[in-house]
Amino acid sequence: MCTVTFIPRRNGYCLGMNRDEKLTRPKGMPPGRINNAGRGVVCPSEPSGGTWISLNDHGISLALINWYSVKATARGASVSRGEIIPSISSASTPAIADAGLAALPLNRIKPFRLIAVFAASEEITEWRWDFKQLVRKSHRWTPQQWISSGFNEGRAQCERSNTFEQAQRQKRAGSLEWLRRLHRSHSPRAGPFSTCMHRADAATVSYTETVVSERAAAMGYLPGAPCRGSGFLWSSPHCA
Repeated sequence: MCTVTFIPRRNGYCLGMNRDEKLTRPKGMPPGRINNAGRGVVCPSEPSGGTWISLNDHGISLALINWYSVKATARGASVSRGEIIPSISSASTPAIADAGLAALPLNRIKPFRLIAVFAASEEITEWRWDFKQLVRKSHRWTPQQWISSGFNEGRAQCERSNTFEQAQRQKRAGSLEWLRRLHRSHSPRAGPFSTCMHRADAATVSYTETVVSERAAAMGYLPGAPCRGSGFLWSSPHCA
């Protein structure tokens, strides 16, 4: 259950992600900087060490969403989807990410969609794993969204997409404040299908954004529902 929004900017981009989870799930940890294969990476993490979003010092963002509409499940002991991004977070090209994904035990990982944004080449690549094959898809360098929901994925995609399309007609569309306002939106009403999601048993538990330009790359993290949170925690994948 997540919403990922990509916005191209002059000589860079920004990416926003709402993480929606069951309220019984352990809280995520704020972003921290790690060294992965000689490359600086910043990412929030689960207590177990996995993550759902990362940014490396080459300006590459990775975001993972569950693919609930695919009902296949792993046989035997499964591997957490949270392990996917750490395994390839140092990648500098889609080909390197391809090789890292091919080395994973995919037959033990539940269906997912992985979005990668490559700043230098202005490429957006998505990998989709449905338990049959890993398909790589390229997207245009234009504003777009990816949506998942374990409640009703089809309806969530429809309603959140409508909110996104309407928001793009606003005067300040594409600005950083506009992106944050979109991700705390309750349009058309607060509930399981709003971008900032609220249910009795689940909710949006954090908002993360990556901001990349020619000169800098940084990750902002807002714990809790974005409609209630205040005070971003900022981290950079570059050495201080």
